[in-house]
Amino acid sequence: MNMSFLQELFSSITQRDALQRKFGARKTAYNHKDLEAACDELLNSDGEAASIVLASRALDIYESLTDEDKQAFFGTLARNFAADPDKIDEAYRVYKTDRCNRNLARLFAVSEPLRQELLRRLNLAQGATYELVKMRQDFLRLMQGHKDFEPINADFIHLFGSWFNRGFLVLRRIDWNTPASILEKIIRYEAVHKIQGWDDLRRRLDNRDRRCFGFFHPAIGDEPLIFVEVALTKGIPDKIQPILAHDRYDIDAPELADSAAFFGISNCQVGLRGISFGNFLIKQVVQELKQELPNLKNFVTLSPLPMFRSWLEKTYQEDSGVLTPEAQEVLSHLDNPEWSKEPELAERLNDVVRPLAARYLLKEKNGSNLPLNPVARFHLGNGAELYRINWLGDVSDSGMKQSAGLMVNYLYVLENIERNNEKYSARGEIVCSSSVRELSKLGRKLLQGELEK
Repeated sequence: MNMSFLQELFSSITQRDALQRKFGARKTAYNHKDLEAACDELLNSDGEAASIVLASRALDIYESLTDEDKQAFFGTLARNFAADPDKIDEAYRVYKTDRCNRNLARLFAVSEPLRQELLRRLNLAQGATYELVKMRQDFLRLMQGHKDFEPINADFIHLFGSWFNRGFLVLRRIDWNTPASILEKIIRYEAVHKIQGWDDLRRRLDNRDRRCFGFFHPAIGDEPLIFVEVALTKGIPDKIQPILAHDRYDIDAPELADSAAFFGISNCQVGLRGISFGNFLIKQVVQELKQELPNLKNFVTLSPLPMFRSWLEKTYQEDSGVLTPEAQEVLSHLDNPEWSKEPELAERLNDVVRPLAARYLLKEKNGSNLPLNPVARFHLGNGAELYRINWLGDVSDSGMKQSAGLMVNYLYVLENIERNNEKYSARGEIVCSSSVRELSKLGRKLLQGELEK
């Protein structure tokens, strides 16, 4: 037995007990001032055992606060836990005089906001990593309208980017034998196509033509970070309803499938928004599937087109004069809730909506010169190709309201991912199939000549 280890262990326990006695019984109510005082004590602590207890105490206090007190606490973080400008100026003056590594290290040290050290110390407590993820979830909700909170968000992203880097993530296959505690979370977190209870979940997980994979992090246990649902199919699918149907046909032998369709990718932790896992997840799942099923040739998504219909109706409203009169008249029939059930009308709308969707995906950009559509940004940024726009791919109420019934295939070709990503990142170039390019040209013809882009 290692006696020095036992001595350290007993000493640690003794220190914790002493600290807990010092703080006494929990108060019945706390406010942001109590939390600020606990954070000051934590930052001034110089012992590991003391810091663990103080971090736990601070997180307990935070958890008990009202939204008003939490917001006040974040305000204090923004004002009083920032880097000191005078210390930065002085450190820079010294470094400018003598550009040695010691002075550079000092400049880096004083440039870091005190908030980052506080978050690192809070992370000492047991289970703290997940508690801090939930804290950022609160923060994202409460920061609305507070521009002075933006530096705090940058600090969260900086630290989470390190704590949740790819090296710490664990890929797990999720199936019907996965613990129920995880399966319950899959039902709750599914964000693309809602899971209608346990029977529906079993159909998605327990069939030979289905796969589900998720990323987990050792520090937060059985809480998934992100998961993807995969359908093994013959040919690239263009509609979601057959995949989700209760009485759908399953491939009896998965090795006969030639395509793997990612039809649902769900980020589970709001507090980790802005930390990219999907890129790593898709690439690793492709590798896993290729190893299991060498006959797979196509790795594609079957993706929604959220916000497209609202953009379409806002951009091409009747008095905008952007569309040709003929195209405008056809587009007006989207107001008819039964249009998809009338074949002739649906075909007329197809001739207008799909070409405009192609132009939307290829031409419409946000303030950062990236595609306006968030799903497109995600997959194109991961190196996928915009492969196909599918008419009446999702005729559910949600699909019709958000996407005018459209679904999109983004194609992942492993040997092209890096090249596609470089084109997209460096030049804003969107790699697309010839069919999508031709659709975009048709969309241009629907615009009034003087307003063509």
